[in-house]
Amino acid sequence: MGKKKTLKQSAKQRAAAAATTLPPPGMVAVARYDSAGNGRRLIGWATPGTGPNRAIAGLQNIRNRARDAGRNEWAAKAARSRWATNLVGTGILARPKIADTALRAKLIALWDDWAEECDADGVLDLYGLQALVARNWIEAGEVFVRLRPRRLEDGLAAPLQLQVLEAEMVPLLDTDSAPGLAPGHSIRSGIEFDAIGRRAAYWFHRHHPGDAATTSIGTADLARVPAAQVLHIYEPERPGQLRGVSEFAAILPKLRGIGNYDDAVLHRQEIANLFTFFVTRPPEGAAPTPDPLSGGLVETGPDGVPIAPLEPGTGQELAPGEDVKFSSPPDAGTNYGDYMRNQHQYVAAGSGIPYELLTGDLRDVSDRALRVILLEFRRHCQQRQWHTLIPQLCRKIRRAWAQACLLAGTLTEAEAAAARQVEWAPQGWDYLHPVQDVDARIKEIRAGLKTRSAAILEKGDDPWAVEAEMAADNARADTLGLILDSDPRTIGQGVRITASDPAATPETEDPSPESGT
Repeated sequence: MGKKKTLKQSAKQRAAAAATTLPPPGMVAVARYDSAGNGRRLIGWATPGTGPNRAIAGLQNIRNRARDAGRNEWAAKAARSRWATNLVGTGILARPKIADTALRAKLIALWDDWAEECDADGVLDLYGLQALVARNWIEAGEVFVRLRPRRLEDGLAAPLQLQVLEAEMVPLLDTDSAPGLAPGHSIRSGIEFDAIGRRAAYWFHRHHPGDAATTSIGTADLARVPAAQVLHIYEPERPGQLRGVSEFAAILPKLRGIGNYDDAVLHRQEIANLFTFFVTRPPEGAAPTPDPLSGGLVETGPDGVPIAPLEPGTGQELAPGEDVKFSSPPDAGTNYGDYMRNQHQYVAAGSGIPYELLTGDLRDVSDRALRVILLEFRRHCQQRQWHTLIPQLCRKIRRAWAQACLLAGTLTEAEAAAARQVEWAPQGWDYLHPVQDVDARIKEIRAGLKTRSAAILEKGDDPWAVEAEMAADNARADTLGLILDSDPRTIGQGVRITASDPAATPETEDPSPESGT
């Protein structure tokens, strides 16, 4: 009986406890994210809801600091270099997608001739400009390329040149009234928009504001350039973002702190190692004694403090009452290496570069782990190549080049249309495991999972050019009577299948797949 009473009382207690947890009348409990609350943990977290363009206020300070880091911080300079090397390499090439061999050869020759003289500054070729664009885009967050039409009498392969301009050339100017501004147009962040929001023009400084005698950003100092003549290369991170932000924006404070800490440790070591040893002499008033190390008179510095120089191999007996105590400076600290390694791992992650690639530190990294790391980085590079560099830079340059050739009469309308149809081929990646990677590629081609042309393009080569070279090599080998193991037409020992002798058979009756058949 007592047991039943106890159970009954506990049930009442549970009901009462549940009643106390219900919301008061008129209030409804709502499920929500903890990160949306303003509790003790998050009350100091200020989160302004600024738009994509107000959020980049102070952009010029970010650029200035990013450029300073690129000059003086090795990690920033290395990250900028690694990105440009992997995004562009030796160049992103254009391969015409047409079957007409004669027209194809004509377009390639015209493009190659123009690529050598396309720089308006006369310093780089087309592929050097691509690398310059990539470096500035990563460092400053954006870069501009102006299409400069030229006269026919200038003697260029195509009457067009390219001028790469730094981000500072377009000021962060916002206005609705300026000389030459059409009705309904407005300028936002130095970009002119028409009444329906299309980019109509860019307003450029006539001289770089960092080189000019004055730094005024008034409209009198600016020149309006139609948007059709400007390529704006940047990677927007939010919809509606008009200007690009440096790749290093998130890591600049950490880069500065790491550099200051490393310098402090270095200076501490320098100061600690300035003193090699100390000589203890008898108290003042005693008879002067010679220098215990040189035997001569005691030398003093400008401040009157005695100096005792050391030479290699010196052995000296001390005078009575004298003693030598050697300095034992502190080291950099047992955790210095691990701390710096961790900090640079954060920097590498913030800049999008694998730590191993940024620093060259391959400690405790297996081949399998390194392959995963590099493959992930290559995916990021390909994303930026095909989402930013190729559509914003390469394709627009190719279209402008074809139009310039058409206006110059170098190409007909049909040829200019064909010239725009190209396959872009960034420089191919090196094999991580040459034997395994090549074998896998061969199997993909034989299984029909990939074409031979696609495999060649992935290496950054032109399938048409490769096949023409192969045909020329084979014809030359046949003319000279050469039989080489490297010739894929060779089967077994000394047997070759040629177009003139299709009935030739290998010496072995049961050739294995490894024999090359």
